[in-house]
Amino acid sequence: MTHRIHPSHGAGAIKRPATFNKVFRWHPAKPGDPAPATVEVVGSFTGWKPVALHHDRVSNAWQLAFHDLPGNCTHHYMLLLDGQPASDKHCDGLAMPETEEEKRYQLQTARGPRVFMLFSHAK
Repeated sequence: MTHRIHPSHGAGAIKRPATFNKVFRWHPAKPGDPAPATVEVVGSFTGWKPVALHHDRVSNAWQLAFHDLPGNCTHHYMLLLDGQPASDKHCDGLAMPETEEEKRYQLQTARGPRVFMLFSHAK
């Protein structure tokens, strides 16, 4: 990726790109754990419509790459296993759900309902 110097910030300043790429991954916590029929991601960058992750039978992992996500902002999302909210140990943080879509997909935690955050700091 090429970094450009932004003229208004002087020499040495780097202009960040407007988009970034993100790969979502999920796999069972332990080998032999039952596998879900579907794993999906839903969030602000999908219009809160579920998008299926692809299953690799060899590694027993699901994954999906998103390209050109809007950068330099925070996105909210959830992982769904068989349509139900599931934990994502790779999330950047947790947020309280605000919109009706977020409330629909919220995950109940010890501190109350939450959705996952994705900090899209384009590099």
